[in-house]
Amino acid sequence: MKLSTKARHAITAMMDLALNDQVRPVTLAEISQSQGISLSYLEQLFAKLRKGGLVIGVRGPGGGYKLSRIPGEISIAQIISAIDEYRPQPGTVTPEGLTVEPSLEKKYVTHVLWDELSEKIYSFLNSITLAEFAHRPSILDSNSDSSAGKDGGNIYPDRTAAA
Repeated sequence: MKLSTKARHAITAMMDLALNDQVRPVTLAEISQSQGISLSYLEQLFAKLRKGGLVIGVRGPGGGYKLSRIPGEISIAQIISAIDEYRPQPGTVTPEGLTVEPSLEKKYVTHVLWDELSEKIYSFLNSITLAEFAHRPSILDSNSDSSAGKDGGNIYPDRTAAA
């Protein structure tokens, strides 16, 4: 498993949703502005996140995107898998609790090493949820420096929950 730029941007955008989870849906324009990610790029990422069942779209005034589950049920590995369409190595247990069956293809010695490393990275990232990540002191400190927390955790002060 590798952490692509797409995956890093998707994790960043999902963190925006997690930090604003109980307040209201977040528009892609707001994420684009706060994170410096192009709107068209976010649209591509969110199409994959929606297809992966990680976000839901809310239409109409005050609409935007919300997490499909509570932040504690979405792992960083699930976000990466949805964006990069990662396929776990044989023997790996997926977030759904399924064990990947081994294939019969021939592997070189170095492939085995990289496959094992990839499996370790996947396992590590699968053990970290958005909720755990959002509540790390470094994340909380960076949000206290911005407008977050001034109005109940809304990281977009121009829009309120009633909007």
